[in-house]
Amino acid sequence: MKKILAFAAAVVVLGACLVISAADQPASEAEPYDEDTYGPEKEIVWNQPVKGVTFSHKLHTMDIGLDCESCHDDLFEMEAGAAEANDDFTMAAMGEGLYCGACHDGSSAFDVNSQCGSCHLEPENPIVWTKPVKAVIFEHKTHSQDLGLDCESCHDDLFVMRAGAAEEADDFVMAALYDGKYCGACHDGSTAFASDTRCTTCHIGVRGYARMTGESTSAEHDTQH
Repeated sequence: MKKILAFAAAVVVLGACLVISAADQPASEAEPYDEDTYGPEKEIVWNQPVKGVTFSHKLHTMDIGLDCESCHDDLFEMEAGAAEANDDFTMAAMGEGLYCGACHDGSSAFDVNSQCGSCHLEPENPIVWTKPVKAVIFEHKTHSQDLGLDCESCHDDLFVMRAGAAEEADDFVMAALYDGKYCGACHDGSTAFASDTRCTTCHIGVRGYARMTGESTSAEHDTQH
């Protein structure tokens, strides 16, 4: 009986040692990423027609299971910068089924006009408008991270997602905001402070613009005399 108990105790001790030994072993390293199979590991970043649009080969190939022929060369030429060089590389074209829109149609994958933040990087620097007055600033961070709004809250119903688009519009004036357009859709005195109050929250003026950009105010000053 003593021999049996001693043997059982030895088995327990040995098992514990094996468990501890296994725990001490380093976890096996992940399989190296194979760019020949899955495409470039580094994200593609497009800056035309808008800045800061990303694409991950890994997400689409290694994670989802697509192969290179799913996109190349029917949708995208396998050459860096080729897409950006095309005049039709636009959101409108994608909405018609070109480029990313071939799959991002709301059926095979989310529609190109939704989930903007999946591909579009939020601008880190404030937007600075100099028309119709100089200068007015807009902070994406204040509205997205701090207030919890998403891209679709403003794009493309209120603002076209293209740098300079608002300034090109003839009705991008304070009177339009008072009528509920652009910023005025929310800044109505109910959802957010009215657009005809707290002016300096957005309007930084010529001097504020000069401080932000390092631009001299002398030329502006001379034109006022």
